[in-house]
Amino acid sequence: MAKKVKKAPSKLITGLVFSCISVMLNTGIGYQIALAKSTNSQKCDIIAYVTDTDPQGLNVRSGASTYNTILGQIPINETVQVIGATGDWVQINNASNGFQGTGWVFVPKLGLTTQGYGTNGVDLYASNSQESQKVRIIPANTAVKLLGCQGDWAQVEYQGVKGWLTKEDQCGAALTSCS
Repeated sequence: MAKKVKKAPSKLITGLVFSCISVMLNTGIGYQIALAKSTNSQKCDIIAYVTDTDPQGLNVRSGASTYNTILGQIPINETVQVIGATGDWVQINNASNGFQGTGWVFVPKLGLTTQGYGTNGVDLYASNSQESQKVRIIPANTAVKLLGCQGDWAQVEYQGVKGWLTKEDQCGAALTSCS
């Protein structure tokens, strides 16, 4: 009888450990812990617009992963204020329509347009500094893919070239010009 009593607590502990691991995997808690440890959020201050063509709108989530809860949606072409970035995700608030509040969206679903009206275009820089090398000139009023941000600089891609746009050269409105 004494031997059965000793084995019962070890079986109970083993069962509890496997139950906890199962809960962590099924709820995504383990992924969220790993994500929190592995990412550094950058503060941002840019305006962008939704390019996601899903009829339901762009999903806004409670955190920077698809494992996080969907808080709401934002329709295509609506503007958002981007206030932070981590990896392929940006933290947004102040949507012009749809979701109200703060949440996270997948950055490839956002875009910008260049300004530079009445000029030969805007400079695309190698890094987020006007002292860095200019890698390309992008025509005025041209849509670019948003990749990320840092401060008021937007990291973008245009025709396969990646670089950084100054705040003055960004337009976060999809349907109107920012002139």
